[in-house]
Amino acid sequence: MQPFAKRWRGGSNRARLRNYNMKIAHTSDWHIGKKLMGRDRGEEFKRVLEEIGDICRREQVELLLVAGDVFDTYTPSAEAEEIFYSSVRNIAKSCAVLIISGNHDDYVRLTAAQSLSEELNIYTVGNNLKPLDCKKRGACYPVKSEGGYAIFENTAGERLYINMLPYPNEARFKEGKSDESFAEKMARWIEYGERGREEGMPSVFLSHIFAAGGKASDSEREIDLGGARVVGLNLFPKCDYSALGHLHRRQNLGNNIYYSGAIMRFTFDEAGQEKSVNVFDITSDGVQNFKSVPLTSCARLVRLQANSVDGALKLLKDNGDAIAELTLNLTEPLSPSEISTLHSCENLYSLHMAVDAQISAGEVARNAGKSSSQLFTEYYRQRFGAEAPADLLELFLSLTEDE
Repeated sequence: MQPFAKRWRGGSNRARLRNYNMKIAHTSDWHIGKKLMGRDRGEEFKRVLEEIGDICRREQVELLLVAGDVFDTYTPSAEAEEIFYSSVRNIAKSCAVLIISGNHDDYVRLTAAQSLSEELNIYTVGNNLKPLDCKKRGACYPVKSEGGYAIFENTAGERLYINMLPYPNEARFKEGKSDESFAEKMARWIEYGERGREEGMPSVFLSHIFAAGGKASDSEREIDLGGARVVGLNLFPKCDYSALGHLHRRQNLGNNIYYSGAIMRFTFDEAGQEKSVNVFDITSDGVQNFKSVPLTSCARLVRLQANSVDGALKLLKDNGDAIAELTLNLTEPLSPSEISTLHSCENLYSLHMAVDAQISAGEVARNAGKSSSQLFTEYYRQRFGAEAPADLLELFLSLTEDE
């Protein structure tokens, strides 16, 4: 890739040592347009993104960082795009917004309106690493930018360096095959984003990657969680805060390396997970006043179990404010009228029926809950008497999972 043709090391010593203090918010994995069991959640996306705007105003955030996966697919619907544009425009009324592309985003499509969005103090960065347009458009804005980094300044003259690395792979960066390992490529890509950093200036690493030690949920793409593209923490730049996206659980991997987590619960294994936005001050002494501000407008997901239809109906009624997955433990199959009665409950999104006779003899029961890679690996082992080759497994997953 042309922008990575040269290797850069270090920065300059031109930064003035001073007392910095800039209010930052970190969010990621919006996945606008994602459905749950085929059901549209457009109104919920609107509520949650409006709440993020309210948090930014209430907390007096100067810069919102969005660490990738704005949309759920490469080709989002017109409704999903309308939700994004109207929501991010509302957020940008009170603070600057900096967005990088994730693995679910078509970075060309995401950045297509960049010349228009920058006029609203909204900045999108894709794998072409186009520099930001540096003009004063609000209380916080970029004053210097080249491919892979930007320096933002607020009205007090305080500055923040941001190393921006959208979802990294060779194809997106238009690089050919080489003998470099993925770790070596990551080190090179990260180093490229550090080349404009000035000594003494607070800094943030903004990226969409799977960091070593991170815990995944069912809603992340399995092909990226197999280990080959895990980024070791030793590769991270020395910075004040790493703002990551890709994993949907809110988590801290130490050394101010944070996943803010997805803004909504997208699969039932995320039931009970709290969703939030990270808010903090970047100062000359590092991160101060860090807190995770809960998102209260995203729907609650619950997993329910019952041994009878009557018991199930009571549970669904008691959890009427939540989206429910129901497992019925039965001694005989349900009648059509009983199934119809259950499906009349609007909050029932997923129904599983476990009948004792089937559980004792059924192959389906033994495979319940297994991932695609587990099923493929077990089949290959049974069929050929050996472990599935890693490249064959990756090919299989690439054909069965969305990008």
